[in-house]
Amino acid sequence: MKLDCPRREFNDAVASAAAASSVRTSVNILQYLKVDATDAGIRVLGCDGEMWVERNVACMVSESGAVCLQAGLLAQLVGSMPDGDLQLHTLDGHGALLKQGASEYRLQTLDASDFPEPPNYGGEGELTLPMKTLREAVDSVIYAVSTDTHRQILTGVLFSYDGSTLTLVATDTHRLAVKKLDQPGIGSGITAVIPEKALKAIKALPVPDEDQVTIRFGGGRLGVEAGGAKVVSQLLAGAYPNWERVVPNESTRTWSVEVDQLAEKVKRTMILARDNANRVRFRGSEDQILLAARSEEKGEAKEEVPMIADNGDVEIAFNGKYVQDALSQMRGPGVKIEMTESSRPAIFRPADAENDYFCVIMPMALA
Repeated sequence: MKLDCPRREFNDAVASAAAASSVRTSVNILQYLKVDATDAGIRVLGCDGEMWVERNVACMVSESGAVCLQAGLLAQLVGSMPDGDLQLHTLDGHGALLKQGASEYRLQTLDASDFPEPPNYGGEGELTLPMKTLREAVDSVIYAVSTDTHRQILTGVLFSYDGSTLTLVATDTHRLAVKKLDQPGIGSGITAVIPEKALKAIKALPVPDEDQVTIRFGGGRLGVEAGGAKVVSQLLAGAYPNWERVVPNESTRTWSVEVDQLAEKVKRTMILARDNANRVRFRGSEDQILLAARSEEKGEAKEEVPMIADNGDVEIAFNGKYVQDALSQMRGPGVKIEMTESSRPAIFRPADAENDYFCVIMPMALA
């Protein structure tokens, strides 16, 4: 194999494919990327055993062939090189040589025939929507995905489409984020839980915001092919919890606040709250929300935010990071916080939109 490729394009392909490689695996080849060179250009493929990311790059190939190179090492080397063409060719016996100008790196390789190829996908349903819509919808909930691998079903985002409304849901049991899109005719009915890692890879596809992207489902996996790239991933198996039971069906107290003002005050309060499990106390008093946090070693923080209240005299504590995450996805200028009492969950939603996006946050102990 022998090729000559612009560094920037090769780096983009390597970085994308490397997102699918695995560093925590006993299967050595999954720590590598497959570089496959043909007359049409090169294909860079990464895999962690459950997800595949493939990128195609047009470049000059003088000798076709395929080789597997260490993903992390290749990404670091190519990412640190200046723009300009680079050369990659296999050596007699074992190894490959990566060159750019006077820089040369001799790299270890593995047999490309041992690298797992992406499986077939699709045939059971699909969704087609603008890439910008998909990216924004995923961003609005993905922050609430769980990192607890013991509850694997919660490490992904639920996609549910009934023919007219696409609903995305994520929860780590401490908070719940929901995004609803009225999108009739974008595909067939779907209920699937997509791993967070796969969604990040799909978001990173080299597809302009205005272009349509189709996610195809089937055989317990999904696949997306667009912009000279492909993502194939296993879906998360199991039944997603009945998230609607977590959403309070009534509220007796409401705070309406400017998003920017609340976000700014919470951000400052968090400087001290970080030392106390991110606990920020919120106390409604007439037309103000009083924010407070304390650190045993650093001191205390107090802030005030103007609001419009409906029966708003209540004190409640939240994880300030959760509040920041919820506010970051508010598209309008105002946020409405709906509550009942200090021990019950609260709903954060844009003041001008009742149902398209909201976040339920469980309170913390006031002490």
